[in-house]
Amino acid sequence: MIIYIRKKSIGIALFCAVLLFAGMFVYEAMFNFSITVSTEITNWGLSFRENGKAPIGNATARALKEYNAYYVGNDDEKVIYLTFDAGFENGFTEKILDTLKKHDVKAAFFLVGHYMEEEPLLVKRMVNEGHIVANHTYHHPDMSKISDVESFKKELISLEEIFKQITGTEMSKYYRPPQGKFNESNLMMANELGYKTIFWSLAYVDWYADKQPTKEQAYSKLIPRIHPGAVLLLHSTSKTNSEILDELLTKYKEEGYIFKTLDDLTENN
Repeated sequence: MIIYIRKKSIGIALFCAVLLFAGMFVYEAMFNFSITVSTEITNWGLSFRENGKAPIGNATARALKEYNAYYVGNDDEKVIYLTFDAGFENGFTEKILDTLKKHDVKAAFFLVGHYMEEEPLLVKRMVNEGHIVANHTYHHPDMSKISDVESFKKELISLEEIFKQITGTEMSKYYRPPQGKFNESNLMMANELGYKTIFWSLAYVDWYADKQPTKEQAYSKLIPRIHPGAVLLLHSTSKTNSEILDELLTKYKEEGYIFKTLDDLTENN
C-alpha cells in the first residue's frame, strides 16, 4: 500500500512537471516572440501590470536584442536611463540642461533634422556637457512604411551628416523610431547600419504643447511607474517637464535610483 502511494505521488509529480513545462513553453511563445511580418506596421506598446515593476512590451527584451534593440534594462539594479525626444525647440531645453547639470545626470537627446538646423548651439551644448545626441531621423516620418534600404538609410545618414557639420564629431549610433512605429524590416536595417534601436519602458502624454499635463498628472504616472532598468522617455518640448525635472530627479534619487547612459544599457543588458 505504501509503495502504491509513493508511485502514485511520483506519477502526480511527473504529471505536474509536464504541465509546468508546457506552460513555460506557451509563455515563451506568447511573450518571447519576434516580429515576423516585415511589412506590417507595429506600434511600440507597453502593458503595466504592477507599479514599481517593468511593463511588458509587445516584443520582449530578449526578442528585440536579436536586432540590437532595447526597451528596458536589468530588473536587479535601480538604474534609470533618461532620454528626451525633440522634433523642435520650444524654449525649455536650456532649463532642462541646467537641471541635468545640477544633478550631474547624463541623458540622451533624440533629435531630428529641423532641430539641428535651427538649434546648432543647443546641440553643441548637449555634446559639450556629456549628453548623447542620437538619431530620431531627419524628417520624422513613419518609418514602418519605408521598406527599401536606401530610403531608410537616407533618413539616418542625412542626420549624421548635419550633426558632424555642427559638432565635428560622429553621431552616436542610437536610433529611436518616430512615434514608436516600426517593423522587423526596420530593426534589421538599423542593425545593419550599425545602429541600436532604443524604445522605452516609461513615458506619458507630455507632447501636446497646447495641452500640457499638470504637475500632479505628471507625477501620477512618473513616480509610481518608475522601475529598475527604466528607459524613461520625456519630451524636451514640454513646459511641464522643464518645471518638474529638478524635483523629479530628486525624488528618484531619494528612492535609491542612479542614472546611467545608453552606452551602459546596451553594453550590459
